[in-house]
Amino acid sequence: MANHRVSLYPDEATIDVPTGTLISEVIRNAGTEISQPCGGQGRCGRCAVIVTEGPVRRRSTIRLSTEDLEAGYALACQSVVEGDLKISIPEQELIARRLTTDKSARKVVVPLDYDPEKLQSVRLRKIHLDPPTLDDSIDDLTRFKRGLAETGYPDVIIPLSVLRRIGDVLRDSEWQPNVLLDTLHGNPRVIEVASTPIEPVGIALDIGTTTVTAYLIDLVSGEVKNSAAEYNEQINRGEDVISRIIFAGKGNGLQELGSLVRGTFETLLTRIQRRTGINPENIYKMTVAGNTTMIHLFLGLPPESIRKTPFIPAANQPPQFLAHDLDLPIHPEAFVDCLPGVASYVGADISAGVLASGLAESESLTLFIDIGTNGEIVLGNKEWMLTCACSAGPAFEGAGVVDGMRATEGAIEEVWIHSSTYEPTYRVIGDGKPHGICGSGLISLLSELFVTGVIDRGGNVRLDLNSPRVRSGDHGPEYVLVWAEETETAQDIVITKVDVENLMRAKAAIYAGFSVLASSVGVALSNVDQVLIGGAFGKYINVENAIKIGLLPDLPWDRFQFLGNTAVLGAYMGLLSQDARVKMNEIADRMTYLELSADNTFYDAFTAALFLPHTDISLFPSVADIWEKYKDKD
Repeated sequence: MANHRVSLYPDEATIDVPTGTLISEVIRNAGTEISQPCGGQGRCGRCAVIVTEGPVRRRSTIRLSTEDLEAGYALACQSVVEGDLKISIPEQELIARRLTTDKSARKVVVPLDYDPEKLQSVRLRKIHLDPPTLDDSIDDLTRFKRGLAETGYPDVIIPLSVLRRIGDVLRDSEWQPNVLLDTLHGNPRVIEVASTPIEPVGIALDIGTTTVTAYLIDLVSGEVKNSAAEYNEQINRGEDVISRIIFAGKGNGLQELGSLVRGTFETLLTRIQRRTGINPENIYKMTVAGNTTMIHLFLGLPPESIRKTPFIPAANQPPQFLAHDLDLPIHPEAFVDCLPGVASYVGADISAGVLASGLAESESLTLFIDIGTNGEIVLGNKEWMLTCACSAGPAFEGAGVVDGMRATEGAIEEVWIHSSTYEPTYRVIGDGKPHGICGSGLISLLSELFVTGVIDRGGNVRLDLNSPRVRSGDHGPEYVLVWAEETETAQDIVITKVDVENLMRAKAAIYAGFSVLASSVGVALSNVDQVLIGGAFGKYINVENAIKIGLLPDLPWDRFQFLGNTAVLGAYMGLLSQDARVKMNEIADRMTYLELSADNTFYDAFTAALFLPHTDISLFPSVADIWEKYKDKD
């Protein structure tokens, strides 16, 4: 097979590749980044490059217009090399928004019943040994184990790395070594021995599809010493779990995704180390929360079966592993505890979230929702819990929307529309010129378009309004939110009928999910006592706007609570408290999983929710009152 030289600009990198190599692979192999939010399926169009010279074969031209093709554009994930090429890579979208959780941690309240001596699975001990004599000449290991048995820890496991150092440590400490043991599962296991005091810390990690968050925790006091968050480096290989599963099945995609998420963790660890001066070798335990796919990718488990009937993962409750098994830059003998999940699409993030939210201890009928690309929902109380997951898709993350973008600098995050003139005002992240619209902005915009009558209940843009902002565009009827001269891109920022349909499908999936849960047990949503919203995206949602579009049920606002990242808080509790860790297993075992694809119930509920706010507007009385004011407006 012939080799061809490919030159990449503006980096001016060159690489030789065989005929038939995907351009996306060429770019990555050359050490350059290319965004692939759809996982290389050719759906999103964000990996478009310009072939300025040479032959290329396009397997698909979806998302490219005739003008794009004439200008030399090609989708990197769908185009292969057929000769020497020169390729120009457009500037990639950068994640510039400062994460609000990426700062020194706020004070996290330690559980009231926390007692390190009773609950903590990592125990710190100083043992006192009799020095050897000619009359007491047992070996160092036996002497050490005898001392541990006298302090209440017989039958301990001694790793080889510890055994290799025991002799020196016993003598350096004058036979009074400090010992750190992990006692959560089975026989106690020695993690560390030292002649000097040990100051053990641990990491609680939440691997989100979009964001990875880490807490650094003092394992003795329970104090959160610091926290950091960063966008998951896997984003450029797929914005949703299905895209990443597909990417993982291609070539060395699984290894690449695992390397990317571990790279994100290393970035967080470096940041925490810089702030606190902590030695990563002093991190002796780690708990990991995340949805089922994220846990699989972190562990290097093939995730393909997750998306195929009957949707069975490799492991819902993985065993503990050691840090050196996963090449993590912490103490090599540290246990890495991936928290328990429930099913393919209800993972450890939800088990941890239910624990942290208090739902499993509550007598009140509670609806817990983690809103993201994969909406995970739990309904119940301390007596029973029913759970499901629905694929909302990445629309609220900005994907699948013409001018959608992630919540980065230049994104419009909130919108208001005048009810008479239809003129908008908006707020932009970073206060500069707008570049596009992020998820919270899309919810706000959709709500405002609806209640002011710019779109009808079916999401149709009303072209009969007396406003230049409603028009027919390249993608059909659309509303112009920002004129070109006011934008960073010098192009109009619009929302089209197709965009609205994508957003309505996303909100319909979420609403259908919790309505099916409620109806399956004969509960009316109006009887829900509290709605707990977890997840990083949830805290940006405006309840009023979310109710107006039918994303959330029409309940009094005081029933809604935004809890933030409940997954990392649950991981923190599971790291710190042996009781909490046991309860998390019980929660995962107690939850009854409802597979929404098993019958037509979900499809019927989804179809009914494909209106604003719903086919049955009586379910949204507060919205019906507003709609009456504008529905017949000229």
